[in-house]
Amino acid sequence: MRRFMSACSGSSCSDWLKMPLLPLALLLAAGVSLSSAEAQSSFSKLPDSVKKGVELAEQNVNAHEGVQHHFLFFKTIQQSQIEAGFDVVYIYHNFNLKATKCKRGTENADTTTCAFRNDRPLIDCAVCYKAYAGAIEAEPKPYVSCVHKPALTEAMKKERIDNCNKMGYSSGSPTLLAVVS
Repeated sequence: MRRFMSACSGSSCSDWLKMPLLPLALLLAAGVSLSSAEAQSSFSKLPDSVKKGVELAEQNVNAHEGVQHHFLFFKTIQQSQIEAGFDVVYIYHNFNLKATKCKRGTENADTTTCAFRNDRPLIDCAVCYKAYAGAIEAEPKPYVSCVHKPALTEAMKKERIDNCNKMGYSSGSPTLLAVVS
């Protein structure tokens, strides 16, 4: 440690210490861009019927008065669906939303226009709903649960699964979350 300190003196030391920060800053910026691009890519790869559930959760979160920044899809945690026939699908999707640098209410927001923030906790969302011909059905009412990740407990996770299982998705087919539980 002393050798390092003795090698630096005056302004030459501060100049020397600043040099490694530029490559580090560039690497971090590239990582943030990559993270945003990956999130947008993973959202675009979701089936349309699953995207609709994500969009429903985003609308709910972004409409909340306590939210200051716009939230966007970040990544899927778990997903299951049951094909019930006649173009009916029961969907369960657990995913994360992440705060962006855009203010709440930003229209047409996506990760190309709103970069993700890394100083806010993720929001863990679980949605379950019935989709017919790719559209979310009004009955049974879609279930949406979004909680800041640090506050999410195991009891909350269990309650989500219980709510999805008893929402009236009994069409004689297996329980929606049988694969998840």
